Amino acid sequence: MWVDSASTELLEVRSPSTGNLLAKVPHASAKDVNRAVEAARRVGDAWRLTPPFERAAACHRIAERILAHREQIAAIISLEQGKPYFAEALPEVEETAENFRIAAEDVKRLETPIIPARDPNKRLLTFKVAIGTWGIITPWNFPTVIPSEYFGPGIAAGNTIVFKPAEQTPLSGLFLAQCMAEADLPPGVFNLVTGLGPTTGDALVSHPGIDGIGITGETHTGDTIQRRAGVKKLLMELGGNGPQIVLEDADLTRAAKAAAFGAYFNAGQVCAAGSRLYAHSKVFDQVVEGVSQAAARIRLGPGLDPNTEMGPLVSKEQQDRVLGYIDSGRKGGAKIMTGGEAPQGQGYYVKPTVMANVRQDMAVVREEIFGPVLVAQRFDDIDEIAAAANDTPYGLGASIWSKDLSSVQRLVPKIRAGTVWVNCHNMVDPAMPFGGYKQSGFGREHGRAVIELYTELKSVCMAI
Repeated sequence: MWVDSASTELLEVRSPSTGNLLAKVPHASAKDVNRAVEAARRVGDAWRLTPPFERAAACHRIAERILAHREQIAAIISLEQGKPYFAEALPEVEETAENFRIAAEDVKRLETPIIPARDPNKRLLTFKVAIGTWGIITPWNFPTVIPSEYFGPGIAAGNTIVFKPAEQTPLSGLFLAQCMAEADLPPGVFNLVTGLGPTTGDALVSHPGIDGIGITGETHTGDTIQRRAGVKKLLMELGGNGPQIVLEDADLTRAAKAAAFGAYFNAGQVCAAGSRLYAHSKVFDQVVEGVSQAAARIRLGPGLDPNTEMGPLVSKEQQDRVLGYIDSGRKGGAKIMTGGEAPQGQGYYVKPTVMANVRQDMAVVREEIFGPVLVAQRFDDIDEIAAAANDTPYGLGASIWSKDLSSVQRLVPKIRAGTVWVNCHNMVDPAMPFGGYKQSGFGREHGRAVIELYTELKSVCMAI
């Protein structure tokens, strides 16, 4: 059920490909947030007590409606976020639907075991019940698939949702809300408010009617939310600065091509991007040359252009941020192997960039750039590379390239990251738990692990 915003203030949504105005959306006030939370709580008990198979059926209907509108949703993603329509936006929409389907099936398999009791006249049971009403705040880089990673399991497990999409990409979120309505989800189970983080987001996080907070975003944002949320249940997937480690025996052609994908997918605006390339000294020059050639061949352009392989960054602010990092690396002595600048013309583009001769203490190595920039260093032994890979406040994802499974198995336990890919990078499967160590957050998305997080145990002792 759509309702008018209590706030009359509007926010502009602009195309990153051109800078042109696309739409205006409400800047929701604390009053709007309160109305959304109250709507979620009114239906909370009824939805929690709805049989799991009925909640699962609702998730399947949502998936069907998303797929029915896949072309429209993908076009909106390309327009407001910038990513290529065919290569990235359409697959994102399909994965969005899949997340609802997987959650629907996972919730059917939640176990409620009987615990052996010391007293034979007692029966000890545990039940998994929904936590309550969740506030969900997600970023602009994957404006439908990341929200679905929260909505699918949250709704399937019996929770209600109040969602604030990123202010840069609210139109995708509004279309998801439309799909929820078309799927006959009971009013109040899913609610959406558009607005800015410091105002709308803060009102949501600090609201006493919110039982849990799910956020994907910057580590700084996560830190702020954690302090504002109090004792609420938290699921946080935050920043990253992933290493891609190429051992001397790796398939170098494959590794170079895939390292470029790991660094430049979605214009590098990926928390699990492989932004740091470490190649063994014996193969360093060959790997860097291969990645540089692959980067130089990437075709930039608007997301709706079928020839586009990489779109713009999401905003002028993000473009300036990435170019600032490149400039700091250049001034610090880094060698630009390719890219390193914005192309001429309108839009917020940055050429895919490879930087060599970087040092571990440089900002381009230590900090999350969140753009199409790859920094390359050489190493000589496994212990050395493990220390360098872990020398970061983040621990979300990492990859290892090698034909030697013995070396891989020695190295994997030494890498402090929530996911370690072998001979691939950023291949996220919705059935596999995903999340980070250290300042990359806590809790896990995907699979049974996230269903468990959206529920809490209730113990029952029954005398017979």
